[in-house]
Amino acid sequence: MAEKKTTKAVKATKKSTVKETFIAYNAENIGFKAGDVYQALAAAEKPLVPAEIAKAAAISVDEALLGIGWLFKEGKIKDEDNKIVLA
Repeated sequence: MAEKKTTKAVKATKKSTVKETFIAYNAENIGFKAGDVYQALAAAEKPLVPAEIAKAAAISVDEALLGIGWLFKEGKIKDEDNKIVLA
């Protein structure tokens, strides 16, 4: 009698390594992030969404949002069609 081979599909799971970034919530660090955001917007010369700003500035979206908040408070940026642009 012939034996039947049974194979089980093994679901391969990748261990994803989540890179956690530590953000120091102080005026100095947030001020530097604001500078990164400002430089990214100046280089782009067009309105950007926060994710695009973060990518252009090589920072996280959270850090970009902190910098954006700082710049809004100082009146250096404004919103245009739900995007951010230099004022």
